Amino acid sequence: MVVLATKLYVDGEAADRALDSLDSLVADTLADLDAEWTIGHRDDGFPSVTLTGEDAEVARNLLREQWGAITPHREAGATYVGTLDSWDADGFVLDAGEEVRVPTDELGLGPGGPSQIRKRYGLVQHMPLRFTDPEDGPPRLADAERDRLYDWSRADTGRVNVNSATRAEARATVNRAGHAQDIVTVERLGLLEQSVVCREETDPPGLLADIGPHLPAEMLCVVP
Repeated sequence: MVVLATKLYVDGEAADRALDSLDSLVADTLADLDAEWTIGHRDDGFPSVTLTGEDAEVARNLLREQWGAITPHREAGATYVGTLDSWDADGFVLDAGEEVRVPTDELGLGPGGPSQIRKRYGLVQHMPLRFTDPEDGPPRLADAERDRLYDWSRADTGRVNVNSATRAEARATVNRAGHAQDIVTVERLGLLEQSVVCREETDPPGLLADIGPHLPAEMLCVVP
């Protein structure tokens, strides 16, 4: 079994759609392998995938690589994935199966407090973030994560990041609001966290204002 480092925190039909979406994504990832799977939903919100078949171990490794994995045993200096649970004046709190606090000084994302940094980089709640747990000292955002977020802020185009929606739901909402031609793509950040990549001439705050009424989600802009 592998516990994926992405959270399912919606209820009812939305949860059913999210699990169906995850099942389809797993099927695409494992299409060429001799593996069968069953998807579960833990009480803490993380989905689990139980695998059987000749290629079960290969399948587990592929899913760990794609989503990150929640594990009770972390090696010092290795990189893991946690979801953004909360933030305060002292830093970010990630959910990695247990609380992981990343102090403000270890975020490495420039000036400002955690709330300002979160808004500047469009870090919606529950978004998966990579972190390193060193042998000595507190956890820190992984270098690869810092690089990704800096790349967002330096790009020629902006973004609108959303949570509580699958990629298909986010794309359908953009289309419904009449902005299909104003975006490049919708990138999947997690199961229910997406990044709408704007075209160069598209204003991210304007796009957010137009799609906001159609999507009950947290939305934050990344404006280069």
